[in-house]
Amino acid sequence: MAELLEDGDIYFLYRPRVEEEHVDSLDEVQRLLVVMHPWQGRHLRLLVVGRKRLPDIEEHDRFWAFVDEVVDRPEQLHKALQARTYRTKTRDRREQPPARPAAEGAYVIARHDDHTHLAYELELPLRLGEAQHDLSIEPEASYIVTVKNPQAPSPPGVGLRGSQKVRLPAALQERFHGRRFAPLDPPGLLDHPGTEMVLIGAAHDASEELRIDLDAEVERAERSTIFGDLRIGRRERPVAPLFSGEWA
Repeated sequence: MAELLEDGDIYFLYRPRVEEEHVDSLDEVQRLLVVMHPWQGRHLRLLVVGRKRLPDIEEHDRFWAFVDEVVDRPEQLHKALQARTYRTKTRDRREQPPARPAAEGAYVIARHDDHTHLAYELELPLRLGEAQHDLSIEPEASYIVTVKNPQAPSPPGVGLRGSQKVRLPAALQERFHGRRFAPLDPPGLLDHPGTEMVLIGAAHDASEELRIDLDAEVERAERSTIFGDLRIGRRERPVAPLFSGEWA
């Protein structure tokens, strides 16, 4: 049986590419965003998944991701989720639409043998559609997650650079013991912007694999919604993907 290290609410959003007011496919998505809200803390974490979708479970994909922001109040995430205006030399003013909700549910981080898992089960949408399929968001899934040692070198063109890289407190840096990667233990490694990790598709049935009752976790999550927890308005962005599963 896995040991539960953390649980909380999890929200999936996607940000359209610049000037793509309506999204019809993954090609028109710039970023897949994941917000984690631990129940044993007031802070929220904003993660960015590098491939614009979650790792495929069957293929055991390995995708890079990183912590973009850690905030104490949901209002502090508004800039990352709201519409943006860019000014360029060649095309003058360009608009990027706000991030759109795609799914919500509950998550756990668990220690399992010598590794750690991030697992979730969705509450919404009730029936997954094309948007969730393209983003590889499953009704329930588990991923092995390993954290990159920020003091270890990265291959050319891979990972964060310069001021984007995290400088962990000494106690957390020691968890690597000189290795390039370490399990996500403790989950507090995610409380530092710039933390990089690799997500590896592991299992569809996270409850059976980890012996953790994700249904009970979702029942606890019903007290929260992406609109109330993140303080984002329904009128500011399309919400159809969260309820119908269709792109918008």
